[in-house]
Amino acid sequence: MTPRFLLSGYYGFGNLGDEALLGVIVERLRARWPGCGVDVLSGDPPATARTYGVDATPRMDLGRVRAAIERSDVVLSGGGGLLQNSTSLKSLLYYSGVIRAGVAAGKPTMVFAQSIGPLDFWGRAVVRTFCRGLAGATVRDERSRALLATLLPGVPVERTADPVFLFQPGGEPLDLAAEGLAGDDAPLVVVSVRKWHGGAATAQTVAHAIDRLAGRYGARVAFLPLGGPPDAEASTTIIRRCASTPVLLPDYSLDQAAQVIGRAALVIGMRLHALIIAARLGVPFLALPYDPKVTALLEDLRYPARPLFVPGEPVPPPSEIDARVDDAWNRRDALAAHLRSVRPEIELLAARNFDVLNELVTRTAHKAAGTER
Repeated sequence: MTPRFLLSGYYGFGNLGDEALLGVIVERLRARWPGCGVDVLSGDPPATARTYGVDATPRMDLGRVRAAIERSDVVLSGGGGLLQNSTSLKSLLYYSGVIRAGVAAGKPTMVFAQSIGPLDFWGRAVVRTFCRGLAGATVRDERSRALLATLLPGVPVERTADPVFLFQPGGEPLDLAAEGLAGDDAPLVVVSVRKWHGGAATAQTVAHAIDRLAGRYGARVAFLPLGGPPDAEASTTIIRRCASTPVLLPDYSLDQAAQVIGRAALVIGMRLHALIIAARLGVPFLALPYDPKVTALLEDLRYPARPLFVPGEPVPPPSEIDARVDDAWNRRDALAAHLRSVRPEIELLAARNFDVLNELVTRTAHKAAGTER
């Protein structure tokens, strides 16, 4: 069987983390099933089709989405954090609606490499109702596995890891001289933030940490906006509060962004995929766990450094922020060694997503041939 896959996720919006997910998923699907068809529900179908060499369907054209489901052999919801309603109930209804449509069309439908939650009472009700009939699920942390297994008893749910742990950076070497980040021996600190509630307190505390790194350790600090203009705006808000002189990097390609992270002595990250790429490359980090999926990543990595702070919760006093910055900086080698030590285990879990999918495709082929056991 040479299957045709339909992918539903937050694709085509210029978010480098989600684009990294899509790139790895498409690459791995083609490696496992040469000649397979791939159709992506996208916010920018021409760009998605051009970048990945796939078919792309406008995600909000419901008639064309239904037609894409009918043409598919397998519907994949993921990867990413799609089944949650902290963003909005509308978002959850969209993604779970694609799942319901796939099941209703008789297509094997799978939650693929997702984080599940946060979900309030209504969010849980939506998932229970709309996601009945799933053929299976892989989730990228243990918290998500426990939650989805509770909501959908009878659906096989397996904990894996984010496919971006399989990402292979490439591209032409990046020259950072134009950004004022070359020509000296100053260590580089990369910061990846996004908009979040409690923005003023978050901005002031991150600025304090940056000034500590610049003033005490002579670090050059660069903000890397993985989520496009909104991340650049959040970065600029923090930069204006700094006594030091961090820089805002331009919109880079995914390969270029990974190169920047790979050169860092330390990463400060809210964005999940900034932390995943750092972990993949063995770069120590201080996390800003604004969402349970970031906390779950730290747990699954068994990461031995406390978060810088938790956005939205009471901020520790400046002396405590200084202590956490100093601890991470002074233990950079040990933290990097820990990340290298857990990398093989996490990569196997990331690859497991595609093994589980292969089992589903094989069952589907046997069923179609009348040889299911």
